[in-house]
Amino acid sequence: MSIKSFLNGSADLSPIQQKMVAEAFTVDLNEPLVFQVGHLGEQYQEWVHQPIVSKEGPRLFANDVLEFLTRTEWWAIPLIWLPVVCWCLTKSVEMGHTLSEVALMVVFGICLWTLIETNTAHYLLHGIHHKHPTDGLRLVFPPAAAAILCFPFWNLIRLITTPTTTHGVFGGGLLGYVMYDCTHYYLHHGQPSSDPGKHLKKYHLNHHFRIQNKGFGITSTLWDHVFGTLPSTKTIDKKSS
Repeated sequence: MSIKSFLNGSADLSPIQQKMVAEAFTVDLNEPLVFQVGHLGEQYQEWVHQPIVSKEGPRLFANDVLEFLTRTEWWAIPLIWLPVVCWCLTKSVEMGHTLSEVALMVVFGICLWTLIETNTAHYLLHGIHHKHPTDGLRLVFPPAAAAILCFPFWNLIRLITTPTTTHGVFGGGLLGYVMYDCTHYYLHHGQPSSDPGKHLKKYHLNHHFRIQNKGFGITSTLWDHVFGTLPSTKTIDKKSS
């Protein structure tokens, strides 16, 4: 049976045949990528961590509307989400909380986000960025996708907070996300000349180009310390390329 026949009927293949297809499949970078990467199987992790450095990234979807929604200028993130953060914090004040209490909620929300930011490891959320790390329009997270993910994030916060603190903590988490995305963009396209920006840039590029299974933090190295994914100082200090 040919590889093409395997791919066309992959749902009916045995596990051994599916493995043969995965091992034989080659991604065509000139075609939309999203529905190709699923055929890589166990080869996906190796493939996605072999970065292609180019100013313009590949096409993800054949559909023009879906493709448009995957490309985002960095400034759209604060422009869209900071007003939502302000609304959430205003709502908390209207519910009777003092500014000090709201500030504590925000800090808690930001800390919650820093934990979530270390867990973005599949193609649509983060894998595309690892494969094409210099594509500026796919460096920040698309607002349409972020809006969808806000619902489970809101429900998660509602489970662990009281009705009057949900807005404040959610606003803090959203603020953490904005800080994350803007910092992430700056680490790739900015040229910090002093710490902490200079260290964070070196730390993050080390994650992309040297040891992809360590150094996941963007705005903080806190959770890399906690989860044991902190790269050695010797590795970080080596020149990233």
